[in-house]
Amino acid sequence: MSEADQQLGRDDLRGDCGSCFGLCCVALPFARSSDFAITKAAGTPCPNLEPTFGCGIHAKLRPSGFRGCTVYDCFGAGQQVAQVIYSGVSWREAPATMTEMFEVFPVVRHLHELIWYLTDALSRAATAPVHDGLRAASAATEELAAGRPEALLALDVDAYRQEVNVLLTRASELVRACAPGKPKDRRGADLIGAKLAGADLRGATLRGALLIGANLRGADLRWSDLIGADLRDADLRGANLTDALFLTQPQLTAARGDAATRIPAGLDLPAHWADDAR
Repeated sequence: MSEADQQLGRDDLRGDCGSCFGLCCVALPFARSSDFAITKAAGTPCPNLEPTFGCGIHAKLRPSGFRGCTVYDCFGAGQQVAQVIYSGVSWREAPATMTEMFEVFPVVRHLHELIWYLTDALSRAATAPVHDGLRAASAATEELAAGRPEALLALDVDAYRQEVNVLLTRASELVRACAPGKPKDRRGADLIGAKLAGADLRGATLRGALLIGANLRGADLRWSDLIGADLRDADLRGANLTDALFLTQPQLTAARGDAATRIPAGLDLPAHWADDAR
């Protein structure tokens, strides 16, 4: 197995709800909206959370008004916090750890998201000039994510993300250089509802771009940098995202697509895409 294949097979960077304590269902707040049927405060268990930490409506989240739950992914932070940092002892078994555990969880999620990006960058042949730096950053971030609660809560996550982002930006430049022509720079652009069907966006910088409801049907997004891009309800039917950089499962799941949408290795076609096509 090649290093790239090993990198892309990181199952530990996918949420494993069976090894978690329902942390996202308790620690995180949400407001009643098109994504959530109710309002819930941070630290309050969702009424659908079962005593065994399963979801009582898991099979019907979207029709029940909890589309936001189907989009969310913790990048494996849930099982990391539950099984590694707290050694399999839940907040129900040890109520004194509850507040701390709920505060540690989002920190670890941020770190695991960074590991996802570093893993993606390491899987690219084009980033060979910075592989040593990427490996070092990945190892350091994994060490942080396995640290003690007090160390995690003392970490300045924003500052650390900026530090790692220097490497990710360089990796992005190397990958986007694979695209022909002069790539477009749409970093942070307001492209809500934009008509981009069939657009040539190869190698484009779309970092933090607002692509909510954008028509990207049949667009070519190979070698584009999609870190932080908001793809909610973006139409990706028939789009080509193979080799798109820093794309995540939550971004795909928030968008609309079909069987003709081509996506990077290591990601899955969202189940609701097939349902939406019926």
